[in-house]
Parts: sequence; structure tokens; C-alpha cells
Amino acid sequence: MVESRISQIIEGAVTDLGYHLVRVQFSGAKSGRAQLQIMAEPVEQREMTVEDCETVSRHVAALLDVEDPIGDAYVLEVSSPGLDRPLTRIEDYERFNGELAKITLRLMLDGRRRFNGRLAGFDEAGKIILETSFGRFAFAFDEIDSARIDPAEIFARESARQN
Repeated sequence: MVESRISQIIEGAVTDLGYHLVRVQFSGAKSGRAQLQIMAEPVEQREMTVEDCETVSRHVAALLDVEDPIGDAYVLEVSSPGLDRPLTRIEDYERFNGELAKITLRLMLDGRRRFNGRLAGFDEAGKIILETSFGRFAFAFDEIDSARIDPAEIFARESARQN
């Protein structure tokens, strides 16, 4: 898998620059419009700036030029996770405890794969707890296919602060 190889190549450098590597995603290779998206955020909890993206992009591009894990041409995009950030590490579920989230499981649970609710910590078995309108669910980290913050409340809080 190309994403894991790229993560291995760049994660140490991204960390040394003062950022967390949030996600590496490679897409479009079959269509001829390959894109490598690197999502990062500052270690200190502040907003990611355009200058931050440029810094990460320059360093990552240099590393990838040397290692050359992708044989074909591609576009490199470095971005912040944004308000609807993906939850890609177990630490993300700790950090965003109490926030609304959208979780998609790899396999069905109670007849569904998609769950929306509030992150509520971890149970005694270390599973991630999600409080939904139809009950409390616990998921092992490796059962989750994708997860992201639901920005609805964040938008509401920002709007209330500005008024």
C-alpha cells in the first residue's frame, strides 16, 4: 500500500518540523490524474496556515523526490484537517472526546455501518464509545473504516461567538 510507505518516509520529518501527520491519501492513479494528499496539523494546538502547508510541502516533496515511492507523475497537496477532520489515530478519539462524530464501520453492526453521535471516551475493554440517538455503541479502533468530526456544533459555536 503506497500510503503506508509514504507515511514511513515522511512521518519523522513532519514531526521534526513540529506537525502531526494526520493522513496520507493517494488517489486517481488509474484515471491518470494521480494526487497525493498529505494532511497535517501543528503539534501545538493552533490553526494550520498557508505558510505551514508550504513548509510541509517543500520538505515532503524533497523526501519523496529522493525516495521516489510513486513511479508516475502526481500532484502533491498539503492541507490542514479542517473542521470536519478525519479521526485517524486512537489519540484523536481521546482529544475530541465530547464532540459529534460520524463513524463508518468496516462490517455491519446491528444492521448498519454508519453511526452519528457524540464521542464518549472508552469502555473498560478500550473500545471507543459513541452515544447516538438510538443508544450507546462501542467500537474497537480496527473495526472503524473511517471517522470524522461532525462540524455542526463547531459551526454553531463559532456563529454564536461572532454574534
